[in-house]
Amino acid sequence: MIKSMTGYGSASKDLGNGKYTVEIKSLNSKFLELNIKLPKAFSDKEFFLRNECSKLLERGKVMLSITAESTDVASKAATINKVLLKHYYQELKTAALELNEKPDQLMQLAVNFPEVVKYDENAISEEEWKLMLHTFYEAEKNFQQFRSDEGRVLELDLISRIESILNFMALVERDEPNRVPAIKEKLNGMLADAVGKENVDQNRLEQELIYYIDKLDITEEKVRLKSHCNYFIDTLMEKDANGKKLGFISQEIGREINTMGSKANDAQIQRYVVGMKEELEKIKEQLLNVL
Repeated sequence: MIKSMTGYGSASKDLGNGKYTVEIKSLNSKFLELNIKLPKAFSDKEFFLRNECSKLLERGKVMLSITAESTDVASKAATINKVLLKHYYQELKTAALELNEKPDQLMQLAVNFPEVVKYDENAISEEEWKLMLHTFYEAEKNFQQFRSDEGRVLELDLISRIESILNFMALVERDEPNRVPAIKEKLNGMLADAVGKENVDQNRLEQELIYYIDKLDITEEKVRLKSHCNYFIDTLMEKDANGKKLGFISQEIGREINTMGSKANDAQIQRYVVGMKEELEKIKEQLLNVL
């Protein structure tokens, strides 16, 4: 069963003094491109979360966002480094006097200098980390469910298009027997115009026709195309994610369709081949979004 590479999942947990929210979003990518946004208090947990995402999310351009909302006013309180504030203020005042500028709003400027104002960001406890991690796994579960739901839609579409290719091949098999008489009649006509009907060596014509028909035979291509299409369906039904494998199989399907088209030598069969190619292109587009 396939999964979509596009996904979304979120989860929230209420604390006594706030709330944790985890969001996971993903788009198409050949590899795992992971972008993590964490509160400063969780910065030391980033390596662990990256490893978990690598194991669980597999591929895609993934954005993991964790927010911590606190209702504890004390935890948000700011402290002012008065020594630095005085230093910056005096420096600004001296510069203003030397430049004959009005010493307006110097306090506001001084407060905005680095390290003057600090916010109390307490380190998280083990209990808070466990709660946040539980929230992460719940969001990941919702994310995987989203991918599975999207995967079912993709699966139905892919099966439909493979069946369409097989239907076109059934039409090829239906019309293929008409090719030999048509080619024989065409060659007879060409030879009759060139050397005269009475001078045509029928035995030699049959030999040349056998050789010519053998070059145009598409039996092997039909057998391999059916086999590749069945293998594609079987791979779709496998438990593991198989986007890359399905991509390789679709390339083999394309090779057989192209060879069939080059050997067809028949306008109607060429139309069926074009129909197969159209379906295959749509399959390849959909596979870009398969995990």
